[in-house]
Amino acid sequence: MEEKVEWYLDFVDFSYRAKNDDLIAKFKIKPAKGFSIDEAAGRVASESSVGTWTTLASLTPSVKELMAKAYKIDNSFVWVAYPYTLFEPRNMPQILSSIAGNIFGMKAIASLRLEDVVWPEKLMRSFKGPKFGVEGIRDLLKVTKRPLLASVPKPKLGLTHKEHAAYGYDAWIGGLDLLKDDENLTSQSFNNFEFRAKETFRMRDKAEKETGERKSYLINITSETKEMIRRAKLVKELGGEYVMIDIITSGWSALQTLRDVCDELGLAIHAHRAFHAAFTRSIEHGMSMNLVAEISRIIGVDQLHIGTVVGKLEASKEEVLTLKEKLTTSRNGWKGMKKVFPVSSGGLHVGLIPRLLSMLGTDIVVQVGGGVWGHPSGGRAGARALRDAIDSYMNNIPLDEYAKKSRELREALQKWGRQTYI
Repeated sequence: MEEKVEWYLDFVDFSYRAKNDDLIAKFKIKPAKGFSIDEAAGRVASESSVGTWTTLASLTPSVKELMAKAYKIDNSFVWVAYPYTLFEPRNMPQILSSIAGNIFGMKAIASLRLEDVVWPEKLMRSFKGPKFGVEGIRDLLKVTKRPLLASVPKPKLGLTHKEHAAYGYDAWIGGLDLLKDDENLTSQSFNNFEFRAKETFRMRDKAEKETGERKSYLINITSETKEMIRRAKLVKELGGEYVMIDIITSGWSALQTLRDVCDELGLAIHAHRAFHAAFTRSIEHGMSMNLVAEISRIIGVDQLHIGTVVGKLEASKEEVLTLKEKLTTSRNGWKGMKKVFPVSSGGLHVGLIPRLLSMLGTDIVVQVGGGVWGHPSGGRAGARALRDAIDSYMNNIPLDEYAKKSRELREALQKWGRQTYI
């Protein structure tokens, strides 16, 4: 009898019934020429669990129990169940190396996308989740109902630390809650991190005294991990409540480390998703932004960007609403894990606020950059226009009607109208 060499179909079992503690991954698979969807699915399940390209004499019964099973195929969608024992609790890099590792480079696969994961509860609970979440952030800033308002100074790079702090002061005095660093502003020669932190928090304190409102600063600590820890400690010393991290370029292990550090320091984490579209934008290959959102929540960020639909960045309404659901639902195993504050940003201005809030509701952070700093009367007026646009929506007063008593809002509407600028 001819010896069996390829055994990938052993990893396909349509009679398998997923267990409660299985991790279930949903893939979209396009087989390479010459391969069936069953063969491709088996190769994915094999490579991401205990298999290799040939049968093994050393495969014991206990190892066989760890075989992943492609147990459901519906056109190009494949569901693979992984035994819990394959994973190390509280080790997100190991988990992703398993279910999203070598499989993307297999010759039998023309394209592959990891769409979603059903997480076994005990694996999910091995991570901390958000420290503050929506309710904690609202309590921190003493804002109970309306959206939180944030802005990135524009131009986003090139400002000195003193100019940056002055921009922050104008934003806070104008009515915004949060000043945010851009994702690529860290500690450049023109704007040193420590100088910027000290001066901006000084101006933050001044704005709080003058307005009687809580204000905060989403300062970007992104760097090598040990340097991020040092910067986080400085933020705490200066009276900050947040740190901002570019979570994907920094990496999941760095984020886990900073989650522990921020727990000790009592700091919230604002997560920027820069680089995500490199692998989430294609609907055929890579990994979905939905899964990035889930992983971020499990590890424990407090705020995460989700897009706008009406702004400058590519994202469908369905995707943005699904992301918000992933971050804020209490269903499907998330019960007890705090909700992440969704952040909507990218090409927003006051004329888009009613459309944005009607889609996403008011439990979001609205971040407006150019739509504040491009105001004809300057950034402080731009901030006031944004706050007035929010108040208009919260009080169910049409923008044009509210603009009659707000010069700043009126000027903003005259410049941008209600158009999307891309």
